Amino acid sequence: MKIEAIAVHLRPRSMSEATDLGVRLVQANARSVWATFTPVWAVVVLIALACGSIWPWLPIWIIFCIKPWLDRTLLFVLSRAVFGTPTRLRDVWSAQRTVWWQQLLSTLTWRRLSPWRSYTQPARQLEGQRGAAGRTRRKQLLRGKQGAAFGMHSAFAQLESLLLIGLIVLAVWFVPDANQRTLFESLSGLDSPLISMLIAAAYAGVVLLVEPFYVGAGFAMYLNRRVELEAWDIEQEFRLAFAA
Repeated sequence: MKIEAIAVHLRPRSMSEATDLGVRLVQANARSVWATFTPVWAVVVLIALACGSIWPWLPIWIIFCIKPWLDRTLLFVLSRAVFGTPTRLRDVWSAQRTVWWQQLLSTLTWRRLSPWRSYTQPARQLEGQRGAAGRTRRKQLLRGKQGAAFGMHSAFAQLESLLLIGLIVLAVWFVPDANQRTLFESLSGLDSPLISMLIAAAYAGVVLLVEPFYVGAGFAMYLNRRVELEAWDIEQEFRLAFAA
């Protein structure tokens, strides 16, 4: 990695401050992030909603399970943004073999259950660490940082849940009082295809909004950890000083 080309000022930060840096990174590159992520997300959502006739809650389950795969597109965009490089959809398409199809099975299975997946994902996707070397690298990244990574993951999971509940409650408020009881019964029964589809659509909207910030926070924590382990901040300062 060319440290001198990184457009982000590197310095040791607390993990909470690194999380904020990740959020700001997403905000600063919002155009690239959502312009590339939204089409991929839309295809997944349409396929998921089309499966609603098989089982009413299958769409929301598909969206939930496939989030780590969606994160790979976001991480690709943000890894380029760190070097000041904007990303278009055709850039993702050109790199689809690396971004979408590598490590597909593990991405959709046991990694979905990882409580710090956005923090360790860069080691897998960007460093290409596999096997014993990958496990050693992830242990090194997590040493002393598991609590911070889990806390960040939990905060975004709660935010996602609260936004989804808020959307459902907002929809209930617009229903006439006479029909609210029927709506609550449909929600509690979980057997109405229409209600399930609406909840899945609401959940998809929450994912579209929240997931880029979740990936950005994890990526910034990863960069911060590498600053601690490899003194990137010193190297960057020296390179800039000699360049001047």
